[in-house]
Amino acid sequence: MRRSFKLEDLDCANCAAKMEEAIGKLPGVTKVSVNFMAQKMILEADDAVFESVLKEAAKTIAQVEPDCRIIM
Repeated sequence: MRRSFKLEDLDCANCAAKMEEAIGKLPGVTKVSVNFMAQKMILEADDAVFESVLKEAAKTIAQVEPDCRIIM
């Protein structure tokens, strides 16, 4: 499954790169792209585990940049 999400309060390109790297290492993630300029994340993961991957991605985002969150 591939879905696009708006990110709120993503403040720096370096943080976006850190998020992308960390989320890409999560089990079940096929591909991820975090775009600072567009304030957007595109997440690809196995359908069976997509919701749990999304929750872990949200936790990872909060660890890198506490004010940033995924807009559903």
